[in-house]
Amino acid sequence: MKQTMTGTELLISDIRLPFDAPEGDVIRIAKTKMKRLCDAATGLHFRLYKKSIDARKKPAVMQVCSVLVTADEPLFFEQGRAAALGIRPFVKAVPQVVHGTEKLAAPPLVVGMGPAGLFAALMLAEWGYTPVLIDRGDDVITRAAKAERFRLQGVLDSESNIQFGAGGAGTFSDGKLVTRVNDALCNYVLERLVDFGAPREVLIKAKPHVGTDILRVVVNNILSRISELGGRVLYRTRLEGFCEQDGSVVARTTVGDIQTGALVLAIGHSARDTFEMLLSHGLSVEPKPFSVGLRVEHRREDIDRALYGSLAGHPMLGPAEYALSDTRGARGVYTFCMCPGGEVVAAASEEGGVVVNGMSYHARNGENSNAAVLVSVTPDDVGGTVQSAIDFQRALERAAFAAGGGDYVAPVETVGDFLNGYQGTAPSRVQPTYGGGRVRVSDISAILPPFVVSGLQAGLSSFDKKINGYAASHAVLTGTETRTSSPLRILRSEARSALAHDRIFPVGEGAGYAGGITSAALDGLKTALAIIGRWQPLKSF
Repeated sequence: MKQTMTGTELLISDIRLPFDAPEGDVIRIAKTKMKRLCDAATGLHFRLYKKSIDARKKPAVMQVCSVLVTADEPLFFEQGRAAALGIRPFVKAVPQVVHGTEKLAAPPLVVGMGPAGLFAALMLAEWGYTPVLIDRGDDVITRAAKAERFRLQGVLDSESNIQFGAGGAGTFSDGKLVTRVNDALCNYVLERLVDFGAPREVLIKAKPHVGTDILRVVVNNILSRISELGGRVLYRTRLEGFCEQDGSVVARTTVGDIQTGALVLAIGHSARDTFEMLLSHGLSVEPKPFSVGLRVEHRREDIDRALYGSLAGHPMLGPAEYALSDTRGARGVYTFCMCPGGEVVAAASEEGGVVVNGMSYHARNGENSNAAVLVSVTPDDVGGTVQSAIDFQRALERAAFAAGGGDYVAPVETVGDFLNGYQGTAPSRVQPTYGGGRVRVSDISAILPPFVVSGLQAGLSSFDKKINGYAASHAVLTGTETRTSSPLRILRSEARSALAHDRIFPVGEGAGYAGGITSAALDGLKTALAIIGRWQPLKSF
């Protein structure tokens, strides 16, 4: 028996056309498919929903699109026919808000203004919980000025830098919104980012990005909205400890005690002193796998040509992106946070260590493209404890600092030297972007443990088979990349609270539950929903 389905919104997937075909052609194909599905259907509205680029068979570069169809009246159709046409019912995901019945002793306190903290505080503020939001760093404008001073002069503010401050580490990145998390609410996160200033294209592109310049605006707008709704936003306020009392938590901070009914820990992956404080307070914490490696830089035009062939530079394609991995060896090697037309940035947050990351502006029009090339590290590799994992990361950063000669100058090496055991070749075709050229040619192999060196060498050679010229001798490596993810996980219950601490809620990358802007924001959002579902709001509308 044929199964009949109904719906007012349908999604038509896998519409494939040449990359430069106009949007109108995509919509015409969608309309043809709908006529084949429902002959008598009227009152239909079509819009482009998602678009990706498939360049695997160049020069036949294709766009792969999906179209959302909205009907004025419910449509009835046969399921098998719909599946054959690549059509399925579409249900828009929105947060399901249910208010709890318990009374909060004081407003929720959210520690950290990265994506997890921002989205947790925003949701709480919008539903009447007047949260307090704190961060050890500065507002976006002040923080950006300090990051620039550090980039050019090596003057580090260990409380306000690329890791700490409004927006978290993601503010100084490519602003990628791609995630492997399969959750319908991810699209809700993108919609909220658009509400606060991100370009609408992030809702359509399969690999959306915002860029550091626009992200700073988005972060400011979210913080302003939280304040407008009765929330309090405090900068230069570091969490130093807490004391749990009946019905509340007292947070010890650098500006005094703050009483809260629910403490949200969105501390980020680099707050090592906070990690150590949490361990001393008895939270259940376990080490988890993480990765370390280097940043590799190529000329953007070379990567574009390798991936797009003769179509490189076409305005409808933009700068080429890649994501590579090799799992054939004993441990995985992969690229992370690829920044087309971007730069390598100084990302240290502790005195005496060099840390690198990647960043690009929305236009992605810089001369170089860069990515982290990383080797997986297990807890057993580094001693099996949280503290030993932190010590391992810190030792690499200090070795890089020493190799650069101090003053946060970064060590660099050509890929040719790194692969062939040479030393001293100066960068030529690819000029390092770190610190406006504050680099020193070094033997990077001496900084890293042998298993990381061999993994990186194998990975670069493997990636060269996938992207011609990836291991070109003139490509440049800059070290070290150690802050790709948290080395620990703060264990939590099904209610999203820390084990045995039912008013403390670990969230995001620092707690070990996310890996990027979208997934961290989603984790913060879901934790806010858990708090809302337990307690009554403090403010009525």
